[in-house]
Amino acid sequence: MRSAATDAAPVVRQARQCADAFWLRLVTWQKTHGRSSLPWQNTRDPYRVWLSEIMLQQTQVSTVLGYYERFLTRCPTVADLAAAPEDEVMGLWSGLGYYSRARNLHRCAQDVVARFGGSFPHSAELLQTLPGIGRSTASAIAAFCFGERVSIMDGNVKRVLSRLLAFEGDLASSANEKLLWKAADELLPPEGDTEAISRYTQGLMDLGATVCLSRQPQCLICPVEALCEGRRQGDPARLPIKTRKLKRSAQSLWLLLARSADGRAVWLQKRPASGIWAGLHALPVFDSAEALEAVMPDALRPALQHLPAFLHVLTHKDLHLHPVQVDAARSDMAGLEGRWVAAEDWPALGLPAPVRRLLEERATRIG
Repeated sequence: MRSAATDAAPVVRQARQCADAFWLRLVTWQKTHGRSSLPWQNTRDPYRVWLSEIMLQQTQVSTVLGYYERFLTRCPTVADLAAAPEDEVMGLWSGLGYYSRARNLHRCAQDVVARFGGSFPHSAELLQTLPGIGRSTASAIAAFCFGERVSIMDGNVKRVLSRLLAFEGDLASSANEKLLWKAADELLPPEGDTEAISRYTQGLMDLGATVCLSRQPQCLICPVEALCEGRRQGDPARLPIKTRKLKRSAQSLWLLLARSADGRAVWLQKRPASGIWAGLHALPVFDSAEALEAVMPDALRPALQHLPAFLHVLTHKDLHLHPVQVDAARSDMAGLEGRWVAAEDWPALGLPAPVRRLLEERATRIG
């Protein structure tokens, strides 16, 4: 019996057979029912499209809107972003999460300026050579901005195509994902029709985000229901198949919230380039209350105040955070790595979301 990974021809042939009907219906639907008012739409500016594509990775549109506008206000061009200080870029990103995206965003802008004279390359192949741009993101930029006939494959698209083709391959397998890519290539509009390529790409995103939902697909209003093999089989919500589950872990950390005695500053450290909150500014982090107490001057230990612990949920991990507050003379912290940051300055820094919230809650004493 052949595995799903070796049985390539059927799903690719199936995609080829329904391609014309599929892309035509999807493009027609997108024109009247798709999303068209988002600020990164109706533009062929690769900088704006790229910025939105990176921000939208694993992040909801409603969350991205404010960050997108702030980035463009401060950095209206890729050259402005390349020239911006790293701390300022991280500050603009602060609270959006997945901070490696921000570091890659900055490096990518610098690469575009250094390697391509400040203009994004026009092909998906070259776009993939830039930091933080994978195959699907490169294809989205190339399709939207340059009309290249290339297929995208984000989570929404995997769901739409798996259901359309009733693809049974386990997408935890890279071989099966490559099969779906091949099928996706067959479904594309014809070469040279740049408007169709753009609308088709947007239509796939829109269909997955608004109709072909993960748990309750809205099949009755789907423009390609008649073509959908998953719908014909009666249970489209079971697709796509992905058996590998993320293993969650938990970690307890103690945060030192040291405030200057005059209430005008807080002590912050810049985190290492790897590990939790890499590259961000944060309160000093310790693995235990004992480790935190060990670095404090003897005179300050009795003044340590243990604040209520709280939970911060990451994609793969639950962080149990234990803030410990102390008011200190500026000289008391001289032996600890970090620096005093004034109340008017720390809001602009790249801070982990739970640290920012904690500081904002205590701002009446810090500011």
